Amino acid sequence: MVIEHIQSPEDLKKVPKDRLALLAEELRDLIIEQVSCDGGHLASNLGVVELTIALHYVFSTPSDKIIWDVGHQSYSHKILTGRYGEFSTLRKYKGLSGFPRIAESPHDSFGTGHSSTSISAAIGMIEARDKKGEHFKVIPVIGDGAMTSGLAFEGLNHAGQLKKDIIVILNDNEMSISKNVGALAAYLNRILTGEAYKRFKREMRALIEQIPKVGGSVSKMAQRAEDSLKGFFLPGMLFRELGFTYSGPIDGHDIGAMIDTLGRAKTAGEPLLIHVITKKGRGYEFSEKDPCVFHGIGPFDMDTGTLVSHSSLPSYSDVFGAAVTECARKDIRVVAISAAMREGTGLDVFAKTFPERFYDVGIAEPHAVTFAAGLASQGLRPVVAVYSTFLQRAYDEIVHDVCLQNLPVVFAVDRAGIVGEDGATHQGLFDISYLRHIPNLVVMAPKDGPELKRMLRLALQHDGPSAIRYPRGKVGQGAEGMREDADLRIGKAEMLVDGDDMAILAVGNCVRPALKAAEMLRKDGIGAGVVNARFLKPLDEPLILSVSARVKKVVTVEENILAGGFGSAVLECLSRAGVTDVSLKRIGVDDEFVEHGSQAVLRKKYGLDEEGICRSCRAHFSSLSIDRL
Repeated sequence: MVIEHIQSPEDLKKVPKDRLALLAEELRDLIIEQVSCDGGHLASNLGVVELTIALHYVFSTPSDKIIWDVGHQSYSHKILTGRYGEFSTLRKYKGLSGFPRIAESPHDSFGTGHSSTSISAAIGMIEARDKKGEHFKVIPVIGDGAMTSGLAFEGLNHAGQLKKDIIVILNDNEMSISKNVGALAAYLNRILTGEAYKRFKREMRALIEQIPKVGGSVSKMAQRAEDSLKGFFLPGMLFRELGFTYSGPIDGHDIGAMIDTLGRAKTAGEPLLIHVITKKGRGYEFSEKDPCVFHGIGPFDMDTGTLVSHSSLPSYSDVFGAAVTECARKDIRVVAISAAMREGTGLDVFAKTFPERFYDVGIAEPHAVTFAAGLASQGLRPVVAVYSTFLQRAYDEIVHDVCLQNLPVVFAVDRAGIVGEDGATHQGLFDISYLRHIPNLVVMAPKDGPELKRMLRLALQHDGPSAIRYPRGKVGQGAEGMREDADLRIGKAEMLVDGDDMAILAVGNCVRPALKAAEMLRKDGIGAGVVNARFLKPLDEPLILSVSARVKKVVTVEENILAGGFGSAVLECLSRAGVTDVSLKRIGVDDEFVEHGSQAVLRKKYGLDEEGICRSCRAHFSSLSIDRL
């Protein structure tokens, strides 16, 4: 095997060009086998195998800097840069990250995980390079889906203005995660199919030939000058206006052609954009047919392409998607918005049922939020479904465009809390902290699927902005104390289990392990009550103060960073009331980024599973009992 002899890009350069196609096959086989076992990003990685080989064949990392935009297509890059032997640890706890990480390898020049950052980062590197008098190439690789983000064009605009030596690779596969949307994506697609160009050429030829006496000869001249004519309508025109020299489109699966093109690009010395056409999911039948399903996928059977699922329970995303569709049936004002994550957020059902009321704005979260504000200002009830980690990109719009104007926009904050194998860039551990301090915003978290449905209905009836945070994963089975008929009103918590010794105040998916921890504590003779907080803002202060005054020992549990989180809100509540005789223990994530690993492993590490909660409660109770002796 060729791949076994490559421990660095220098080894790759020794491989004869006629053996590179075999290397591409080996890379694909290895990636498919690994992802089928443990899950990961498949289609995006299969689409860039040849491109990755060509980049490392021509350029010399870590001296030259390759920046993988988003980063979910960097598996081949990792294998070719000395991590072949560790590839089986991909996305596992303490193993290789599924994204580029500066701390993991010097070949990972910039950490990525969110979209459209590569060009801006590249410009910063180039300016630093030139100021220090150094000489290396900087090559951001950005997908066409990422070009729906304004940040990408801000970077392109600045790069064209500076006129520095930058080589941008536009990896065009006509797919981001969901199908690309927007005017730019449509423009590129029209050009690449060739129909618009052919039609324009026919019409121009017919018009010219109608010119008396000279029409025929002018038409022949135009035919001979076809390359010049193309410049008026190929995508290069757009990039040339931004100050780039445009090259392409070229076949992203033709290694030889890409090596030649990249070799010439090394000597350009000016802003250059190379337009590469690839097929997402290439080389694996099932991912080619459905690259969206195989974008980020769990373990699957390689022979059939079917998921290896251990549970028939619906996910929180599924429950949300069905619930918002049902709400839309009853209220014509309800519309739904996605930022290129229609399937991931469960909105595919809504989109099929109400296509005229569904909007996918592309990878443009700030626009999605302000667009929703505009809809709400005119009487509609928009629901913005977005992952917690991606909603961070639209913070100012939430504050300025929605909450300041008190508009009834509902934020369905998916993947809140510990997400798992995607790691630090995707953990949803900050939304409580960055949402609960915004005036006018109601923030809630359901303990289970039925409560999610009820909270969505409540949010759509509320005449102001609201956010519902819920986790990645299955909704789970019922548990003792979870009452389906309990009243749900804004700012009202739910006492699930009473206790005389201490109280556990839990939020969202932490309620279930808190209940189990309380059962364990009762076996130790400790009567622990459990409160389902439901609302992070406004808090049910009367209930919190009443329970705290009675038991004096309180523990809060949340899947969020502790700073500014739910526990902080409870401390603020006690402080406002002048309470000084209650001891409070907060369980959550301390001041750090949570790396990749399974949700179960990470929850155990941070004491957020039932054993961890029980252990913290027992220690808190014991220390206070000793103090009283």
